Amino acid sequence: MWLLVLAYLGGVLTIVSPCILPVLPFVFARTGQPFLRSGLPLLAGMAVTFALVASLAAVGGGWVVQVNQYGRWLALLCVALFGLTLLLPQLSERLTRPLVAAGSRLSEAAGADARPRPGASFLIGVATGLLWAPCAGPILGLVLTGAALQGASIGTTLLLLAYAAGAATSLALALLVGGKVFGFMKKSLGAGEWLRRGLGALMLAGVAAIALGLDTGVLSRLSTASTGGLEQSLVDRLSAKPAQPGGAMMMAANHSDTLPIEGALPSLDGAVQWLNSPPLTAEALKGKVVLVDFWTYSCINCLRTLPYVKAWAEKYRDQGLVVIGVHAPEFAFERDVNNVTQAMKDLGISYPVAIDNNYKIWRAFNNQYWPAHYFADAKGQIRYHHFGEGDYAESERVIQQLLREAGAKNVAGGLIEADAKGVQQVPDMNEVQSPETYLGSQRAENFVKSGPLALNNWTLQGQWNVGGQQATLDQSGGRIVYRFHARDLHLVLGPGADGKPVRFKVTLDGQAPGDAHGTDVAPDGSGTVTEQRLYQLVRQPGAVQDRTFTIEFLDPNVSAYAFTFG
Repeated sequence: MWLLVLAYLGGVLTIVSPCILPVLPFVFARTGQPFLRSGLPLLAGMAVTFALVASLAAVGGGWVVQVNQYGRWLALLCVALFGLTLLLPQLSERLTRPLVAAGSRLSEAAGADARPRPGASFLIGVATGLLWAPCAGPILGLVLTGAALQGASIGTTLLLLAYAAGAATSLALALLVGGKVFGFMKKSLGAGEWLRRGLGALMLAGVAAIALGLDTGVLSRLSTASTGGLEQSLVDRLSAKPAQPGGAMMMAANHSDTLPIEGALPSLDGAVQWLNSPPLTAEALKGKVVLVDFWTYSCINCLRTLPYVKAWAEKYRDQGLVVIGVHAPEFAFERDVNNVTQAMKDLGISYPVAIDNNYKIWRAFNNQYWPAHYFADAKGQIRYHHFGEGDYAESERVIQQLLREAGAKNVAGGLIEADAKGVQQVPDMNEVQSPETYLGSQRAENFVKSGPLALNNWTLQGQWNVGGQQATLDQSGGRIVYRFHARDLHLVLGPGADGKPVRFKVTLDGQAPGDAHGTDVAPDGSGTVTEQRLYQLVRQPGAVQDRTFTIEFLDPNVSAYAFTFG
């Protein structure tokens, strides 16, 4: 119930969010007409379209995002046509003659003097809904991320409908108030024709703003109506605990020395494939101590825990420990089994790994984090869990205790010393002042169009196509610039669909990185993107300070997903 309230309030706040501003002229174009026959169908079309597209994008994968991009361009053309019919009645008359009946009705319905038709208004709302790209603040981010990870469900649909209903509510109020204001202006000034043409011009301006990316770029920087902070306050106040499904978290589980029973080991059914092993079941694993590690191969927090997990698997294998990796992808490219297989080879993972592309094992455990470790005893009971990095000594002592309970003789004592190098080295969290940052439109934050960069601001330079999960470079010479504060900087990158390597050049404060280069960069800043994975681009050897990172790509088609720091 609280989540439904949060989703609804988040939608209500959309009216003062900068990304909705270009859509408002399309709504006000329906002023002066009966609300039940004109405004309400339009808002219903917007809400239904948003909920449908958001649901498909959340549970259907990257292809839906691409379809939606085509839909946005088609909708832009339609709305541009509606704007022209308002601005130039003579042109509208010529254009509508050859159109099919449905197109003709839509074009007539877009005019201020047209007889209101609910069906036409609903279809206009559908087109407008495709253009509606609400800012992915904490509330919408929680809903969409949870939908992607937990799968399709009635709860997911209700949350998205609640968000859409909230936005429709605020837009309905704007429409009703706007209608009164516009009606007064028509009566007092006799400016109905000019108002109609003005609305047409505003609609065309809105189309231009959306096509140029100003709705989510410049407007989000210039407007003082950013709702992210207000949404986060609502999350903190109304949610019993600030949950954020998925993501690389650093949380520790509290437990007592008695290791209480937390429940039975959930089912391991549902993996699309098993690597390094035939399929394993919870029932067949009874008699063994089991460590289940939820991970994904481009997650920096997961990579930093791997040296410990691998060492435990090797040290305690002959004494009854079975380590199972559950690979639950965050990005679309991590669903490719070939990518996972290559990553496991590069990382030296030899224990069984279940490919959980449909999140069935994830949901069976009711998991929410990468990485997450669940420890089961020989009776098939979960006795301990840990989320995120750290507390490795505590986890190893749990393994030793569960092995002794299982009757293992001469359980190896002491604690392992993990050989962590490169990206897997322990982070310097005291110096990390920059957050994990996504470049895709679904979760992007702190983006600036141009101008000086403050700490944790970033920008794109060149011809980029920004999708839901990633930004893809259309032409060579594009750059990403980020003002950060951390010892290490990582960036998840991938080449184009053709797999051709993409050369790049890294600079720090305009200079070659030198001794501050990462493992995937030479001292002169040169490097190459050869596969879809996390790249370490900066590791500062000395004092850590605010730095301006720039990566320039010398070839096109590279995709950039997320920055992480350590």
